[in-house]
Amino acid sequence: MMKNHNKSLLTLFLLGLFGLSACSFDGSDGKDGVDGAPGTPGQDGQDGQNGQDAGSSVSTIFKAGDVSFEIVPADNTLAGNNTFALKFSATAKNQAGEAKPLTGLDMVAVYSVTAMTNTSSDGPTQFWVNNGVATGNGSSVYCTLDGTYSSRGTTGDACTLVEDPANPGTYTGTWEHDGTAPIMNPDDDLNAPHRIFLRAYNLTDDEGAAIADKVLSAPVDYIPATGELVDSTGKDTVADAACMQCHGQSGETGNIANISAHHNYQSVKNCIACHNPATQPSAEEAAEGWVFDLPAMIHRIHGGEHLAELAQYGFKQTAEWGEIKYPAPIYECTVCHSTDEGKMSWNQMPTRAACAGCHSNIDFASGSGHSDFNLAQADDSQCAACHGSGSLAPMQAHKVGKQAEYANLLTVAYTAATVADSATTPGMKTITVTADVTFNGAPLAAASDLDGLKQVRTLMGNIDSNGEVHRWASRPNLNTGSVTAPGMLTLTLDVDPAVAVGTLYVGGDVKYCVSEGKAVACDVDGVDYAFAADDTIGGNVATAFFSLDGSDVVPSRYVDPARITVTEAKCNACHSDMNYVKRGHHGVHNFDQCMDCHNNNYPGAHNGFDNKDLATSVHYYHSNDVVPYPAPSTDCTVCHKDGAALFAADGGLTSGRRAIEVSNGYITPVAETCHACHISDAAMAHFKSNGAYVVGDEASTGNLPVESCATCHAEGKSFGIDKFHKMQ
Repeated sequence: MMKNHNKSLLTLFLLGLFGLSACSFDGSDGKDGVDGAPGTPGQDGQDGQNGQDAGSSVSTIFKAGDVSFEIVPADNTLAGNNTFALKFSATAKNQAGEAKPLTGLDMVAVYSVTAMTNTSSDGPTQFWVNNGVATGNGSSVYCTLDGTYSSRGTTGDACTLVEDPANPGTYTGTWEHDGTAPIMNPDDDLNAPHRIFLRAYNLTDDEGAAIADKVLSAPVDYIPATGELVDSTGKDTVADAACMQCHGQSGETGNIANISAHHNYQSVKNCIACHNPATQPSAEEAAEGWVFDLPAMIHRIHGGEHLAELAQYGFKQTAEWGEIKYPAPIYECTVCHSTDEGKMSWNQMPTRAACAGCHSNIDFASGSGHSDFNLAQADDSQCAACHGSGSLAPMQAHKVGKQAEYANLLTVAYTAATVADSATTPGMKTITVTADVTFNGAPLAAASDLDGLKQVRTLMGNIDSNGEVHRWASRPNLNTGSVTAPGMLTLTLDVDPAVAVGTLYVGGDVKYCVSEGKAVACDVDGVDYAFAADDTIGGNVATAFFSLDGSDVVPSRYVDPARITVTEAKCNACHSDMNYVKRGHHGVHNFDQCMDCHNNNYPGAHNGFDNKDLATSVHYYHSNDVVPYPAPSTDCTVCHKDGAALFAADGGLTSGRRAIEVSNGYITPVAETCHACHISDAAMAHFKSNGAYVVGDEASTGNLPVESCATCHAEGKSFGIDKFHKMQ
């Protein structure tokens, strides 16, 4: 490419030539020439496609989610044994984001499924039937311009697709072959809820590149006998939004993101077209742990490594799914399932197939593994008798919501903190903290009542003038205090006078097992635990902030809405409760508890990482194979507030932290946060060249300048994070 200064020299040279040609050789200006005769008028331009103005329609698209379809059931005949008739319109966004008719479609597929009433004793009361599969003709019907198709190595008859020349973007399809169209099922129930959706093929962008994602219409639910649209089919107990809590939303399609199978049939309403009771594994596949009906399959997939670890007890799991780590309690059904009226069939009408997704050790034919009595079940007719209500219904048997309920079996609400000279250690100060404590639903009677619980720690430290956390190494346990009146606990701690000033934070890290609805000690023989030592409950301890010297209380940056760009609600949307992911080490629920360890002033390695800072630790955890991340790695909105500005006006981080302490000094936070994903040597060199201090090249002071990362990468900049990561 020619450099700019060379272009400028060439321009000056040409201008000089043109200037010389306009001058006479005697140095005087030349005279103007005589005007020429008027030219012949040009021909009128041609009309746009189909007689439309240019720009009134589009034939290429930018991404799959820019395409919309309108399918009016009354204009179509896509069910039963009547004559097949298809009519729909398609629009796509142009460069200005305006919806325009999409012209030139040359191939679509039409899917038709029915929420059929089950008249047998095997399976749910309603089940999905793919009408093409039911006729033995594949999962859909293709429509092409010439009435034939070629797809995935097969060819065959297709409906004939025609675009209306008078209405660009409007299409009809007719079946012009012997017999009926593949999705016309003579055994269909035309009074049952139906779902239809389309897939368009062969779409490209304006440079001719194929669109990577599948282009799908929104599913339409209707009753063919009347043409009436329906709001509920009675079969949708899991919404796409539930899946998006962990997987995120695709910016390309608007559907569930980051599901590799089939690339992007990424809606529960699409999945059921193939993943229904008609799709069963072979005997060999079943023995390997495969299952394909959607309820059982999703249960098996999300059972992941948990089921793989139970192989010694007869549980089945495929090698592929056995690597999946589920980020929430497997027993919290409502993380995915709806609790709306009319959508509780998962709880009220259990089936062998759905339950065997997780309970894969049961052989219902012999009864092996089905209770202590090995109850054989030839069909599903008796399932609801035991499991449709009461203690064995999924809602109760899986302890849905009990984790949150049992967090209140031990509550601690701090009420005050005071400072006095130590009566026992000259030169020291005594911090006295009081709290209201309830235990198993009653005011705490004695601190010793907490003896034997898995963990009853307090969390204490200072908040400096910048809102940063400085934890104290020594803190009292709750069971070392004294109860001065029922429920009133007093704790004391001698500290150096240097820290007995400013703002004190005090919280808790408590956990326990549960039996018969009460918090109890763990690992006691003969106790029937609802929550045992490998699945402890974290008590409800609210972190409080107090002034130790009469100065204003400084809020921690972890609770300051202006400085924290993530929300606990978003973490819990995927994890159900942050206590679950920390239950092996801690009993905590909130950022103001996490901050005690995970702050930028507490050096030390953390699970192979170089520091314990909350932001960098979470980025590292969610970007490696130890904890596979279920959403696209570039989708910041799964955790961060929608539209959150990650950079402050001075180029530093919104959080305000400017350095992270590590074992050998201090490193800079922007580079370390990015380093979780950007791990190449080139990336490290780039960080350092822009003022970053990194592990191996640490600074000796925590008073570090702001890195220059924001110059290019702040929101709105040429290479801004918002251009390469999803921020809203």
